[in-house]
Amino acid sequence: MSVPLNYALALAAVLFVTGLAGVILRRNILIIFMSIELMLNATNLNLVAFSRYFGNVNGQIFVFFVLVVAAAEAAVGLAIIVSLVRHYKDSLNGDEFNLLKG
Repeated sequence: MSVPLNYALALAAVLFVTGLAGVILRRNILIIFMSIELMLNATNLNLVAFSRYFGNVNGQIFVFFVLVVAAAEAAVGLAIIVSLVRHYKDSLNGDEFNLLKG
């Protein structure tokens, strides 16, 4: 017994909208970062759902590569966040970081 495609797509849509709301409404850098990861996982769920629906493993292979890139992005992103907090401010508010503007 498998999960219907509609259920997987609805769950992925809810996850993606939740992540998008976190990016738009929150100012904490860590929450924004986690919301981006949530959006990435919603996209991965769509890829796996369509891959299973069409009986093709190409989507699942692509998800593996996306997860590898997401892990590297998480490591680099967290290092940048820690560096910004240590050297410039004691706050994680994204509006206060104008350091990368020219």
